[in-house]
Amino acid sequence: MHEARIEETDTGRLPADDGWFILNLAEIGWETVPGGGTWCVFEADAAPSPTLGIGLHVLRPGETPGFYHTESEQEGFLVLSGECFAIVEGQERRMRAWDYLHCPPGTAHITIGASEEPCAILMVGVRSPSHAVHYPVDAVAAHHGAAVASATDSPKEAYAQRPPITRVRSPWPLTAGTSRPTPP
Repeated sequence: MHEARIEETDTGRLPADDGWFILNLAEIGWETVPGGGTWCVFEADAAPSPTLGIGLHVLRPGETPGFYHTESEQEGFLVLSGECFAIVEGQERRMRAWDYLHCPPGTAHITIGASEEPCAILMVGVRSPSHAVHYPVDAVAAHHGAAVASATDSPKEAYAQRPPITRVRSPWPLTAGTSRPTPP
């Protein structure tokens, strides 16, 4: 396997193809959306993995990486620092550093930043050609602003009102007083 070509961008370094690479979280390019945290994905935009999605998501208080949902594949979430709420099958649970959430296929879930300190979550998910997602209505997730108003199987419909994603510089290393990254 070849070493990936690394592109220098205004917001950080990014792999440009499907080869192997080593990048530090402080130098890799990240993305953000208002209310949705800041994240990086460990793969090239031009050559996403057909089998595994993996990345790091940083949530500040009240931020959520998306809406309460189920997926047809397995996902896992490891809290590296800070705290978050996990809404799983309509139940709210607090997660702290080194807590792991295992979501078998079909498990309804979402995470929400819950501490003054930024919450860093390593997120991993299996990918398949038959991938399906469903966004159910849920009162517990809605209490945190993390649920759709009407059930849908369409990500495009679920996120129709969300602002566009913006590329930003890395928030790493994380500190409680660090402000949210801003676009260049």
